[in-house]
This record gives sequence, C-alpha cells and structure tokens, in this order.
Amino acid sequence: MCDETKLKEWARGQISRRDLGVLAGAAAVTACAPEAVTASGEEGEEVVPLTHTDVTFETADGVMDAIFVHPTDGKHPAVIFWPDIASIRAAKIDMVRRLAGEGYAVLMLNPYYRDVAGQQFEDFADFFGNEGFPKVAPWREKLDADSIGRDAGAAVVWLDAQAAVDTSKGIGTQGYCMGGPFTVWSAAAVPTRIKAAASFHGGGLVRDDYAKSPHKVLGASQAGFLIAVAQDDDAAAPTQKDEFVAAAEAAGRPATVTVYEGDHGWTVPDSPVYAEAAAEQAYADLLTLYSANL
Repeated sequence: MCDETKLKEWARGQISRRDLGVLAGAAAVTACAPEAVTASGEEGEEVVPLTHTDVTFETADGVMDAIFVHPTDGKHPAVIFWPDIASIRAAKIDMVRRLAGEGYAVLMLNPYYRDVAGQQFEDFADFFGNEGFPKVAPWREKLDADSIGRDAGAAVVWLDAQAAVDTSKGIGTQGYCMGGPFTVWSAAAVPTRIKAAASFHGGGLVRDDYAKSPHKVLGASQAGFLIAVAQDDDAAAPTQKDEFVAAAEAAGRPATVTVYEGDHGWTVPDSPVYAEAAAEQAYADLLTLYSANL
C-alpha cells in the first residue's frame, strides 16, 4: 500500500510541464474558493456558517499549530485531519472546510510542528519544484507510532475542551499518503475517544520490519476503519490489503479495505492524478464511516 514510489517519480521530473501547469491552476482556483460552501461542497447559498481559526496547543514535544474549522453554531463530532507529505495548504484547507460543512469540528494538524510552523508549500507543484523531499526528510524522521500517538493524545485533549465539540460523540481521524498510518496510530493511542479512522492512499500500513506497523496495533484501538487503496499501490503490493483485512479480523476491528479506480493521490484536488469520480466515492464512504461510528 504505497511506498511513495509514485511521489518520488513525480519529484524526479516525470510529471510533465503540462501537469505542473494544471496543478498551479488548481492552486489558483482553491485560493479563490468561497468563504462558505454548501455541505455538498458546491459554491452557493451558505447552508452551514463556518468558523475558521488558526490555533496552537501544547504537546509533549512542543507547541502544535493547527487549523480548526467547525459550524459556527452548536456542538459537533470532532475529526483529526492528517495531511499528506506537502502538509497544510489551500487544497487541504478546502477539504477541511467541506467536511466541516457536513457538521463536523475538524482540526487539521501540522505534522511538522517540531521543526516548522504553518504552510511550507503552496501546492504539490511547489513541493515538486522546490526540493520538497529533501526539505521534509528530517522532519518526517521524527514521525513514528510513538510521536504520532503523543500528538493525537494532545489533540484529543484540546478538542474535548472546545465549545464546538460534542464530547458525547466519538472522534474521527483521516489521513492522506504519509498521514494514512497516522490515523491507525492515533486510534490505537486514544482508543476511548477515537472511534473511526480513514486512510486514503496511505503508505506503510503493512510493515513486517516495524513492531508498531499499523496492521499490528489494530487490537489496541476501538475504532472502525476505512482503508482506501490506490489502484497503482495495490498493483505494486497486491497482498497487503489482504494482510490488513486479516489483521483487522484477528483484532476484532471492523475494517473496509477497498481499491479505488484512482492512482496514488487521487483524492487530493491539487494532485496531478486527482480523479474526481473516485474521489467523490471515497468521500461518500468516509461520511458513511463517520455516520456509523461517531
């Protein structure tokens, strides 16, 4: 399930100039996104007024910065949002706002906060064009099951103190690419609060060389799982989805593991392989997961 080979191919220049131009255009579109959207994600009359705040809070390792978006009125189930390797940027903020419009209090974390604060790349085109991989490499080295577990615990404590969060409901978590395994580690670290976890084209979900591989810690969780696999990741490692399913069954955890008709990165609007139909199906499946578990 993705060793990030696809991303490395992109970084070595196998994305055409045309593809990079499309990415830059997508970034311009998201930068001009409306202040409010309908729950379906379409521009129009504001159905759910949203509050969008840049926040910080203490963790065991420092001060985490994050973006918190939620319906302005009422209390709502919370979601911890783990971005992909390019981290916080316009495309991800739009994804957060769309989910908040569905009635969730969404906290997008900066996974690199131990080293840098805030946005580091405008979009994937900026990431690929400006040595993104070597830049983030030392930051990523600090992200393992233990550090992510500590971060998730701190995020849960912060969320549960917010007036917009319905603490009678479980918390969801979702992650993309490198953020995929973070969702499983989060669920295992805070089992009494995190009740649903979704990984989209996540990398490193099944690792024989790591004692805390996500598929090995499912038994520590109390969550339901959605594992959305890219078709090219599945082609490269076709047995891993079955290994994850077997691990979930052994742990007694409900898990839907599905291969979608999209390549690695297909759910993210500023990705060169964004596939709208498959992305919309994955989004619908995410909402089904949250509705059933939160």
